[in-house]
Amino acid sequence: MNYEEIGKRMKEIRISKNLSQEELAELTDLHRTYISAVERGTRIISLKNIQRISDALKIPTYKLFDFGGNTNE
Repeated sequence: MNYEEIGKRMKEIRISKNLSQEELAELTDLHRTYISAVERGTRIISLKNIQRISDALKIPTYKLFDFGGNTNE
């Protein structure tokens, strides 16, 4: 699993949905610094948190692994 790519993809989707890191953190009950570290690829993200984030972003989980850059659902 490429954590940097997942983080980059997560950030793209978060921005496309006009959410700040703080707002996403609040929706997921995770800390903003954790969200930031995941987006930078410096934190290893668990499957549980991948699911929490995809639920908060209202996307299917597999979209976080779609590295083609298409943010459309």
